[in-house]
Amino acid sequence: MKKRIYLASPHMGGEELKYINEAFDTNWVAPLGPNVTGFENEMCEYTGAKTATATVSGTSAIHLALKCLGVGQGDVVFCSTLTFSATANPIIYQGAEPVFIDSNYETWNMCPIALQKAFDDAEKNNKIPKAVVVVNLYGQSADYDALKAICDKYNVPIIEDAAESLGATYKGKQTGTIGEIGIYSFNGNKIITTSGGGMMVSNNDEYTKKALFWATQSREAERHYEHKELGFNYRMSNVVAGIGRGQLKVLDERIAKKKEIYEAYKEGFKGIDCIEMMNICDFGQSNYWLSACTIKEDSKVKPLDIMLALEAENIESRPVWKPMHLQPFFKEYKFFSLLEEGSLSEVIFNSGICLPSDTNMTNDDIKRIIDIIKGLFVK
Repeated sequence: MKKRIYLASPHMGGEELKYINEAFDTNWVAPLGPNVTGFENEMCEYTGAKTATATVSGTSAIHLALKCLGVGQGDVVFCSTLTFSATANPIIYQGAEPVFIDSNYETWNMCPIALQKAFDDAEKNNKIPKAVVVVNLYGQSADYDALKAICDKYNVPIIEDAAESLGATYKGKQTGTIGEIGIYSFNGNKIITTSGGGMMVSNNDEYTKKALFWATQSREAERHYEHKELGFNYRMSNVVAGIGRGQLKVLDERIAKKKEIYEAYKEGFKGIDCIEMMNICDFGQSNYWLSACTIKEDSKVKPLDIMLALEAENIESRPVWKPMHLQPFFKEYKFFSLLEEGSLSEVIFNSGICLPSDTNMTNDDIKRIIDIIKGLFVK
């Protein structure tokens, strides 16, 4: 069997074991400890956020962010449609109603025109959202100046889902620090990993303090176990936080490698008009988490043909996220499109593919992938 090439796999940097061993040597094998505090502080130092709360997942971080902003039963939350379901699910956890917003082609992220349409409808129906959850897809920031101008007009805060964009920037600011609250994910396929984990950051320490309280089962400061609010078991373990501390040291290296992979694909497919790499906007620096492209509608080679050809060679790829408004679970909720008919996010889904973007790949691996794909178009 040919060598397996992954879409994006964990890539250890070498220092992770030092922090894990410290946790074992000092018996800090618990959901608190020096690694948790250290990881939060080091994330703040890297991103410029004022405060942070480490959690068990990016999903739990979004859930806590929604609670911090007072989202509850019957409230409305606007949300990017082109994303993984973990962005939208916590809205349901809170008994709120998601309203999905289309993408634009420049960023693949939330479209300001579609967002304004949603606010116009909300104002007409007296249902202004409690928050807007904006996703930074595949490592690229949304265009926050345009989105914030609209949200600020209605005094609605932004939760920035930076699960995929740690290390990316928008006009000099780290993604995750642009909205009222930001979240990151350290799932196994992210640019750095703790195997499973997440973090909520904010410049308002009242939010992160409250998130920490809820994440530790809402235990009151009493000698006995006293609970006045519903709590959650959402606190990151001191062991996996040690992995995060080691991983953070190589984040910039990982971004550089991800960019190298994207640029290799862009150069490699230069002569194939039917392949268009995801646009990288000049308002910031992507972290290039996944290199994605679209295949023109009139192409004889379809995205599935590419995925099957790679699969036959033991190489992993996958479709672009299926938009939330097309998902069976969410299909009854409102959606606002950029287009008069259909949606831009649906076009991207139908024509898109995420190419192998594993930082463990060698130059030969990347060349092999390019050659396989080019072979489908050039015969």
